[in-house]
Amino acid sequence: MSTQTSAQTDADARRGIAPTAPRPSAAPRQGRPAAAFLAPFAVLYLLFVIGPALYGLVLSFTDASLVKPGLNGSAGFGNYAEALGSADFWSSLWHTLWFTILTTPPLVILGFVLALLANRMTRGTWFYRLAFFAPYILPSAVVALIWMWLYTPALGLFDTALTKLGMTAPSWLGDAAWAMPSLAITTVWWTLGFNFVLYLAGLQEIPRDLYEAAAIDGAGPWQQIRGITIPMLGRTTTLVAVLQVIASLKVFDQMYLMTSGGPNFASRSILQYVYDQGFTNYRVGYAAAVSMLFFLVVLAVSAVWFTLVRRQERVV
Repeated sequence: MSTQTSAQTDADARRGIAPTAPRPSAAPRQGRPAAAFLAPFAVLYLLFVIGPALYGLVLSFTDASLVKPGLNGSAGFGNYAEALGSADFWSSLWHTLWFTILTTPPLVILGFVLALLANRMTRGTWFYRLAFFAPYILPSAVVALIWMWLYTPALGLFDTALTKLGMTAPSWLGDAAWAMPSLAITTVWWTLGFNFVLYLAGLQEIPRDLYEAAAIDGAGPWQQIRGITIPMLGRTTTLVAVLQVIASLKVFDQMYLMTSGGPNFASRSILQYVYDQGFTNYRVGYAAAVSMLFFLVVLAVSAVWFTLVRRQERVV
């Protein structure tokens, strides 16, 4: 091939035809507009995500405080050792994990079931989309006010309904045994719409021909769901599960607004513990160390959950 090319070049030279230069690749030119569009995001990401994260890592090795300027000397790994030896740190971490356990399965399962039902509706689909997604756009303060009124002893809607049924209502937010389940119920009602929309989008991407072929072969509705819908939504389920675990681990607003971590710190999350240490006790260095430890926990839990879901997806 190279011999033929050389011969053709020599023939062109004898005829007086100048050799044509190779055309430059268009890939670098196409990459420049993309880099220009991504540049603002990259700059903001470095300024407001990477930069503060690195600064927090530096703070975690110091005795920095809000009441004293500067970093106030090096603490080494003292902040990390203190956090790992603190009972308050471990209890707050357990409360966060327990909240994640209470909220993740209902939010994933209910999101799938409601999306499946709404997708099968022939009329009024827009209404169900609006009804399920509307709570998600409410601010956390509004959600807290609504549900604190529902949980109000003797006056709230739940207590009134249970009293009419002859049942004794628990102290929803005032009992250590009921505070976390009550917060979980609030969170499921509040954030269910996001998972619902993701599942609904995934359902609409499944070809209808598959269901028609399965129906012709005699497959019933449950067999179609088990053999077509669930496997085809494997990637969507993985995405929903991972996002939900991370979101539940980062819980702060509803706990802080509705219970302030009570009663007796029974519902204090790890982020509220960081807030208390940094902005109440003014120990910014120690709070930064706790944040770094929590980041490692979120990373580990997310990796394990992602692996389990992906493995289950392969089995299905």
